[in-house]
Amino acid sequence: MSFIDISSVAKTYGPVNVLENVSLSIERGEFVVFVGPSGCGKSTLLRMVSGLETITAGTISIDGEVVNNVEPAARGVSMVFQSYALYPHMTTFENVSFGLRMAHKPKVFIEESVKRVAEILRLGSLVDRRPSQLSGGQKQRVAIGRAIVREPRVFLFDEPLSNLDAELRVQMRAELTDLHRRLGTTMIYVTHDQVEAMTLADKMVVMNGGRIQQAGTPLQLYDDPDNQFVAGFVGSPKMNFLPAQIASVGPSEIRVTGVAGTGQGVLPLGGVVRQPGPVTLGIRPENMRVLPSGENSSGLVVEGLVKLVEELGSESFVHVELKDGTRIIVRAGRRASEAQAVVRVESIAKSALLFDIDGQRVRGAGKSL
Repeated sequence: MSFIDISSVAKTYGPVNVLENVSLSIERGEFVVFVGPSGCGKSTLLRMVSGLETITAGTISIDGEVVNNVEPAARGVSMVFQSYALYPHMTTFENVSFGLRMAHKPKVFIEESVKRVAEILRLGSLVDRRPSQLSGGQKQRVAIGRAIVREPRVFLFDEPLSNLDAELRVQMRAELTDLHRRLGTTMIYVTHDQVEAMTLADKMVVMNGGRIQQAGTPLQLYDDPDNQFVAGFVGSPKMNFLPAQIASVGPSEIRVTGVAGTGQGVLPLGGVVRQPGPVTLGIRPENMRVLPSGENSSGLVVEGLVKLVEELGSESFVHVELKDGTRIIVRAGRRASEAQAVVRVESIAKSALLFDIDGQRVRGAGKSL
């Protein structure tokens, strides 16, 4: 049995289904990230694990114990919220030790526990400061320290970095990764930021519409998405999607035509027999390039107008509008093209993925053969 088992869990508010038939296994010591758009149910699922939300159907077990009716304080979990939720009149020491003091732990035990946590989170010089004297990153470390000092079985993080600026978010991501490595405690983290999810997670759980779309390592979801939603959500910039038609299916290839209106090409086939018909072609920006003028290609080529070039220093993102109105992004080198230029874009055929009209992956075509 896994350390945390979520089995056929559902949550409804009257006629509204927030979560439907959610099942997930989390191993001891894993760093699991729930990610998805706003309203997908990820925070609700986290709060159900913590006991702050009731379960309409299904079961949640922690270390073999069903906790559906167990009070939050008795579940052995600690939660860090999006807001720091620090007591403004208390010092860092008092905020971190609050839970232990409410549990009437001995004074020596409290002092030793807070000292240990302060060393882990580099709060030693801040123990006498109040929240108004701390930066955003320092406040978040105090909130995390308040959770760590209880030595829980599971840490729960509900978008804890949302209130920080970009530089602090990067810094805190590194600190959370290091914290997990040192403590080895099971952690569940909620975010809508897929870059944050990919950099933190051992296991990444993509949710949408109250359901789990796919769970796996970040690279598994990036390279081998089950459906068009996961393919488009994981990765920055997102995957390009081009409408196309399967013209013919051979023993070792699929020929596609009408790609974004006029393009055509040949894709490798891994033993899947598909009938001709409409599909969506998925290609990541790094697997496309702007063809130099006069260069020929036997690959998949489409033509369009450069609408925008985002210069990022070491690379650029070229936004191209194709003849049928489809917009794509090409990851390119510095000064790869100029706005309003007409360009031809070549795709690496073996990296392309196919999705059917329902958005499900056509297995066997593309990089995961």
